Order: sequence, then C-alpha cells, then structure tokens
Amino acid sequence: MLVIYGGLFFALFIRIFYIQSTGEIKGQQLEVKAAALYEKEAVLTAERGKILDRNGGIIAEDTLSYRLIAVVNPEATENKKKPRHVTDPEKTAKILAKYISMEESEIYKILTKKLSDGRTPYQVEFGVAGRSINHETMTAIKNEELPGITFASDTKRYYPNGPFASHLIGFALKEEQEDSTFKTVGKMGLEYTYNKELTGKNGSMQYESDIFGYLLPNSEKMVTPAKNGDNIYLTLDKTIQNFLEESMTNVYKEYNPESMVAVVADPKTGEILAMSQRPTFDPDTREGLDSWNNDVIESVIEPGSTMKTFTLATAIETDNWYPNAKYQSGSYTLYKDTIRDHNLRGWGQITYLEGFQRSSNTAMANLLEYIGNDTLIDYFKKFGFGQKTGIDLPGEASGTLLTDWPINYVTTSYGQGSTVTPIQLVQAMTAIANDGEMMQPYVIDKIVDSSTGEVIKDEKPTAKGNPVSKETAQQVREILASTVTSEAGTAKSFAIEGYEVAGKTGTAYIPDESGNYKIGNKNYYLYSFLGMAPADNPQLIVYVAVKKPKLEATEVGSQPVSEVFTSVMQNSLKYLNINPENIAEAETTTMKDYIGKTAENVQADLANEGLTPIIIGDGGQVIAQYPEKDLAITKGSIVFLKTEGSVTLPSFENWSLRNLLVYKMMSGLSIEIVGEGYVESQSVSPDTVIGEGSPIVVQLRTPKEIYSSPPAEETSDEGEELPQD
Repeated sequence: MLVIYGGLFFALFIRIFYIQSTGEIKGQQLEVKAAALYEKEAVLTAERGKILDRNGGIIAEDTLSYRLIAVVNPEATENKKKPRHVTDPEKTAKILAKYISMEESEIYKILTKKLSDGRTPYQVEFGVAGRSINHETMTAIKNEELPGITFASDTKRYYPNGPFASHLIGFALKEEQEDSTFKTVGKMGLEYTYNKELTGKNGSMQYESDIFGYLLPNSEKMVTPAKNGDNIYLTLDKTIQNFLEESMTNVYKEYNPESMVAVVADPKTGEILAMSQRPTFDPDTREGLDSWNNDVIESVIEPGSTMKTFTLATAIETDNWYPNAKYQSGSYTLYKDTIRDHNLRGWGQITYLEGFQRSSNTAMANLLEYIGNDTLIDYFKKFGFGQKTGIDLPGEASGTLLTDWPINYVTTSYGQGSTVTPIQLVQAMTAIANDGEMMQPYVIDKIVDSSTGEVIKDEKPTAKGNPVSKETAQQVREILASTVTSEAGTAKSFAIEGYEVAGKTGTAYIPDESGNYKIGNKNYYLYSFLGMAPADNPQLIVYVAVKKPKLEATEVGSQPVSEVFTSVMQNSLKYLNINPENIAEAETTTMKDYIGKTAENVQADLANEGLTPIIIGDGGQVIAQYPEKDLAITKGSIVFLKTEGSVTLPSFENWSLRNLLVYKMMSGLSIEIVGEGYVESQSVSPDTVIGEGSPIVVQLRTPKEIYSSPPAEETSDEGEELPQD
C-alpha cells in the first residue's frame, strides 16, 4: 500500500510540476483560459451628436432609456427565497408581452433557449423590442416584481419637438450589428446625410470579475473613453419653425389639402430659418410617415404666377417694361395655341402695370414679344432655374425650362409647363429682396466637436451672382407691393398690419399622370404665394404652397395660403424685433472692434450711435463683445460688452429670446428660460448683483399671445387665379 500511494503521490507531484513549469494542459494555455474566464471588457457607448437650432435649442439628442434583461441561469440565485433568475418563464412571458412589442410565444422561446452546447445562458435580451424603453414602462415592469427581470441604462434618439421640420431632420434608429451589438443609425434626412459626423466612437473598460460578472476587489480597470459624435447647428430658428408648424397644422386640418410646403429664409444670407411640409410625421414614432421626400428640394412643381416676378424683373432689366402702355387682355394666340386670362374674358384694354397686379397671363405673353424668347430663358437661368441651387442637402432636383416649341416660352413666362423647386423660387427671390445679389440657400450653420467645442465646419453666406441690378430689384419690389395694396391686386389678403408686404400669388395647373391638366374645379389647383417683408428693406422671404385644398363655395384658393403666410410673417417679424414703424428708414451701422477698450467709454460711443449697450461685469476693459466687429447692426439694437467682475442683472423687459440667449451665454449665469417670444417677467429684480450659481427664472410670452389681430377678410373672385395654357 505504501508503494502504491507513494507512486500515486509521485505521479501527482510530477503532473503538478509539469503544469506549473509549462503553463499548459492538454495543449491549452491555462493563463489564457483564466483570462478569458475572469477578464471582462465592457463597451462604453458613445453618445450620438446633437442636432440644434441656430440658438442652441435641442432638435434631436440622445436621452436616457432602458434595456430589458432577463437572467435565466439558476446559478445566479444564492437564496431560493429571493430568486435572482426567471423561475416561471411562461408567466414572465405573458406579463412582458403587455409591455413590449413582442408576441408572448417569442418571449417564451427567448427565456427558455439553450446555448449550442446545451448549457443555459446566464442572461438573455429581447432585441429591438427590449430596447429604448422609457422610464414609465420600466417602472411598470419593475412593479410586476418578476424574478430575474432587470434593466440596464441605454440611450434613445429623442426628438422633443414632435413633428418639427421632420422631412428635413429625418430620424435615426437603433440597429443590430453583425457582432450582435446595437448602434444608432441615421435613416432619413439630416440624420442620414450627416450620420458619419453624428456617430461617435465607442470606448471600452477592461477589468477582472468573478464568474457572475462582479468586479473583483483590488482589480485594475483600463479605460479607453468614448468619443461622442459631433454636434450640428442648423440655420433653423426654433421659434420661427414653431410658428410655421402651428400655422400649417391648423390650415391642414381646416382645408384638408393633398399636400403643403413652406419655407422661411433670410434674404441677406440665404439661411433657411424654417422649412416644413404636410403631410408630416413624428420622428419619435414615425407615425404619419408616407413619403420620404423633402418636397422643398426634391420635388418639382409648375409654379404658376409666382414666376411672373422674374419675367417682370427681366423686362425691367432689359428696358422692356412699359407700365403705362396698354394691351388687350383676355386672350393671346400664337399660331394654333391660345392662352387666356384667369377670368377667361379679361378686363379690356388695360396697362401692363394693372395687368401684372391682376396677374394677367396675356400681359406676360405680350411682354415676351419685347423681351425675346432667348433673353427670357437666359435671365431665368441667371436666377438659377433649370439647375440645382447647391443647398447642403442631398437629392436636390433641378427642374426643367421647356424650350421645345414657341408656346413653351409663353407658358414659362407665367409659370406653366416648365418646372422648378420651391427652394429655387426662394433663392431667386433673394436677388429681388437683396438689391440684385442672389444668395445660395443653406441649412447647416456649423459642426462642432462635442468634446472640445472646436468648430470643425463653419458655413458662411455664398453669393450666386447678380441676375439684376439694384435699381431693377427695388422697382420689382415696389410693383410686387402694389399687388397687395392696389384695388386690382390679387394679393390683398396677404397684407399685414404695420408692415408693407411685397409678393406674388400663384395658381397653377397640376398635370395628371398622362400630362393633361384638369381645369374648372377650384379644388384641383396648386395655390401659392412668394413674398417678403418689409417691402423696402426685406428681412424675411416666405414661400407657401397648398395643393388641392378642399374649398367651400364662398372660399378662394388664396385663403389657406394667406392664413399661413400672414401668421408666420407677422409673428416672425415681431419675434426678430423688427419694428413695424418706419422700418423702411431703419439705419444700420458697422460694429467696431471694442476689445481691450474701456467699457464706460465704449458705452458712451455706442449710445451716441443709437445703440443700446449692456455691460456684463464690473466694467473696465472689454474682453468680449457681441455682435463681433465688422458686422452690420440696425440702430436701436442691443450690444453686449463683457468685462471682468461680478454681474449686475439688467432689466430683461421686452427682450427677445435671441438677446436673452446671447446674454446667458456671455454672462455664464444660471438662467432658466420659460416660454418663447418676448420677456414678460424675471424672478430677480434688475440692478441685483448676482452670485455664482444663483438661479434666475425668466418668463417669456409668444408674439401670438402679445399681438392679436383680426382674421383676414375674405377675398372676392377677383383674387382667384385660374391660369390657362
């Protein structure tokens, strides 16, 4: 027995010595197996970059959500009275099916599935259905007290404004990758176009744990931090976009049109301040998503009489405009083709000015004889028609200028036959609003590294040439304004109290699939308006188009269009602090460089120039200013001067949201802004010295609440355009 046991002990000793010296067993490295068993690597998920408006308002961001996890391995339970694994898969599946989008049978299969080697996994998840769970649902499931059901923190793409420029912004979804991980991927709109910039890079954390995944004492962690995606600032103004969304929703519900599009732009820069369409959808739920097209840039239309604006500009620029000369209205015949005015019979012998105000097709046809076919098309190309604007969005259509037959030139002069996009009309109108200089539209303001704050891409306004002279542009604006003020004008319902509007109505045929027009029924047209205000010094361009609205017998097609235009234009001008009184005479000055100068001296200089200086700090040397040097600023505007020292709170009364946001950024104060529009009240009195971290609540009211105006009067049939080809 001694020999036998001695031999076994010796053999065991040799085996242990061999394993210790080689570190191998059956050809496998034990150190590697131990590392695989105890060394863990956790993914540190990078946040997707934010999409923000021009003032930093959130449009899209990652927000906290929860991921559903089921622990199914009995080894997780140490105390049978307090099970830590799923003990009743059937009951658990039945209850979970009430909360997540998955059939009870599918949940049961997941809860009872085995690994390829027959073992029970430690835990299971439920794919897309078990992700992006909100706090309310998570709490409800927890209250069911299901053994083994737990949650992990996750992120979800969140769109806090609901249907808000949805076809422009698009949406992003969590998608399962080949390695079974999940990643947020842009599927539409800016989320898709700038997916690379918005997507961050995941980090990792390596550590040692026990068999259940708990961190071992004294074990070291190696962390590679995640890099979040870049933030994208848009040219959109959240307040103006909300004005547009609200107005379009009201009109869409009231008139039930087939579709609608609208754009608000700054003619001085080409920045798009708002853009929307109907039908629209909620990017959080995708409810209402029927078309993936951004109709403002991807869909072409026959624009109707809005195109007469550019025929008029061409005539004036080429010295072929004779406002007081008369022509015979009613009909115009070219070879075998006859076109007619919208009332079919015309108004007899009238002047070309009256013809334009009445939106006479035959006025454009007669005018074309003076201009010449080739000259008209040449100028339309200068205005950007027939070619892409180059806006920083994919899928832009170019439209077509028809020149196959002589009649094509005639119909193109008043907006039929040839096709354009809404964004082309807006770009062309910037030339009229901006004294002849045409500005390229754009929606991306800047792209910023979310970690460092470094501006990676900073877009600037781009001029696209001068289709017409300053004098021509000014004359066109005067004539466009007369379509609103003249008794003969078709745009009387687009007038806004306190502001002079300049613009052109449009009522266009809509071709069917065979290319034929359905005429006679006023519910079959595309009604639109392309306008600007204030007329003498335009600050905004607004284009609105409503396709096939359901009109009552007493209603005309301009009504739904004017309801959107007047509401959005008036509220936006008020919001931007554009004073309705004497706006045409508003003077501007160029900002100087005040950095390094004494704030008190600068304050006096600015006051003498008709500006309102606000000092942020104790005074002394100016270390920052807004607006920056060389920028044009309207007299009466606020100028912010930052100095060192404690901040004395000014009176925010009647400040716009924009000025309040600038002050908050430069002062670094903790200001909670409630509402939108103009400041109504502030929680801390003016002239109070503010300590670090002191909370300040500022209440704003919208222009709609402050400024109320009666609804526009119903227009008569003379405002109805029924174009003839």
